[in-house]
Amino acid sequence: MADDIVGGVGRPVSRTMSLELARVTERAAIAAARLRGQGREKEADQAAVDAMRRELNLLPINGTVVIGEGERDEAPMLYIGEQLGTGAGPKVDIAVDPLEGTTLCAKDMPGAIAVMALAEHGSLLAAPDVYMQKIAIGPGYPQGLVDLDASPADNIAALARHKGCAPSEITAIILDRPRHMALVAAVRETGAGIRLISDGDIAGIIHTTSPDETGADIYLGIGAAPEGVIAAGVLRCIGGHMQGRLILDSHDKRERAARMGISDPNRKYELADMARGDVIVAATGVTDGALLQGVRFKSGMIVTETVIYRSATGTVRRIVGEHRRPERFEA
Repeated sequence: MADDIVGGVGRPVSRTMSLELARVTERAAIAAARLRGQGREKEADQAAVDAMRRELNLLPINGTVVIGEGERDEAPMLYIGEQLGTGAGPKVDIAVDPLEGTTLCAKDMPGAIAVMALAEHGSLLAAPDVYMQKIAIGPGYPQGLVDLDASPADNIAALARHKGCAPSEITAIILDRPRHMALVAAVRETGAGIRLISDGDIAGIIHTTSPDETGADIYLGIGAAPEGVIAAGVLRCIGGHMQGRLILDSHDKRERAARMGISDPNRKYELADMARGDVIVAATGVTDGALLQGVRFKSGMIVTETVIYRSATGTVRRIVGEHRRPERFEA
């Protein structure tokens, strides 16, 4: 099958689009990296947003943001429903997180990235910018081994049995938030280890796909829905299992979700519900981290590291970009 078009679910995205998305996240990462360590979270996020929007609007696509940083009334962020691209190309879904880890960037701490996903039209879950309860594990496990509605003890025990190890040899990744105090206590009661992360749950979920390298077996807890859908896109590309449930705990949130076609506010979404068809995800490091190196500013050159995932081929590509005309990256 030719893969130079997007023609509906089941028709793959152009392979050349992978490199185009790398350019988009590179520009966003460079823009944010100029503000690393300056304590200016909003300014760094806005710089990444502006750079990402500029690059996306150059692409020959008819794109719609289905996962963004807010709804239409919250522009100038990349908002849900925003149209991007030249409009002359195929219809695609776009999910964006121009700067995942705004605090990490502001404090020049490890793990900040610029990330986005692009997929066939109708392939990504369209959801409001709310919280999502999530559970994720990597590839090689049977479907249903862990479940969002099971207790932490049951999920840890199931994972340990399948791996043939003790629960004490399992490590869970959890965002370090007050809302997770009970979850952390429940996991520790099993004897399992916990890696608390301050931000960056897309990378946290990705780490579960290679536990031999990262030491992370399972992701648990509540994070933002945009990051959940993008992470589901990555798992769609490289394997793994994930479930999510939107937290629609107010009348306003339920109304917003209903306007986006979500009829069951309590629905438990499987991986294929959040990301299906052909998906491409690109991420560029802003600060150094376990997943990617951050942007390097050198004399006459800017160096970036980007990872690209594609579901149609199951490939993961890493690109080290040496941008020898840094003036092109000035705002």
